[in-house]
Amino acid sequence: MSTAPELSLVIPVYNEEAHIASSIATVRGILDEAGISHQFILVDDGSRDKTWAKLQDMAATMPHIHAFKLSRNFGKEAALCAGLEQVDTELTLVMDSDLQHPPELIPAMVAKLREGYDVVEGIKSDRGHEAKLYKLGARAFYGSFLRLTGFDLRDASDFKLMNRKVIDAWRQLPERDTFFRGMSAWVGFKRYAMPFQVARRVEGVSKWSPVKLSRLFISAISSFSSLPLQIITVLGAVFFFSSLLLAIWTLYMKFAGTALSGFTTVILLQLIIGSAIMFGLGTIGLYLARIYDEIKARPRYLIEQKASSHAL
Repeated sequence: MSTAPELSLVIPVYNEEAHIASSIATVRGILDEAGISHQFILVDDGSRDKTWAKLQDMAATMPHIHAFKLSRNFGKEAALCAGLEQVDTELTLVMDSDLQHPPELIPAMVAKLREGYDVVEGIKSDRGHEAKLYKLGARAFYGSFLRLTGFDLRDASDFKLMNRKVIDAWRQLPERDTFFRGMSAWVGFKRYAMPFQVARRVEGVSKWSPVKLSRLFISAISSFSSLPLQIITVLGAVFFFSSLLLAIWTLYMKFAGTALSGFTTVILLQLIIGSAIMFGLGTIGLYLARIYDEIKARPRYLIEQKASSHAL
């Protein structure tokens, strides 16, 4: 009689039909060799290829496979939420399906968690074979995130092992627009950073386009910091005191009889102030949109189908 799994591996999947079966087999072989009882929670985030058919076949032929198909592409963050909310084991590991998160580290991560840590998080010792533009973008993103929120996510990844206490805490966070790395950092608990080298992708290309990364950046910043709103206040104060100085200088020049026509200066001031106003309104609009989305309280995702080797 098989024992109940100790570890759940939550893996979001999107257009991975070419390698998903072999990737899961690789991870399973490592865990079986280490004697770690486990189950896979695979979430198909609205794939457009035959990924779901592959997952159904795996659930029918392999033990401890639990697959969920979302009704459309909700995004990786929503797929992670769908998987984490299905967890029923003591330990939970989040990882990517393309083996860029090295599965050979999992036994060491489990051993470290058993030493008394609540979270063992994979930290990138390098960013692997990413393009220079993506590396620069990641550096700018995490640097800005640190300054605006106080959470240091530099070289962080979604490759994390968590105990039940952390998962239960994470489930108490009700927001609809989620950022897993930030939420994981926010809940705190005793953490251990384990460095790893990002491996080459086993198949295909990154699903993150510049547009998607930009949206993630805006969502992450607005989710964890109100500082941009405070910057608008500071900007208004700067323009107010600048206008006072300019008014004093203008009156002085007027009474001194040395006033000159200042058409160019006026136009430049109007452009600067107008741009600042539009920037401020845009920032306020961004936060209003977030409030609007949260008030609607729509679900983070919708599950269309399930396939499971054993009932959860």
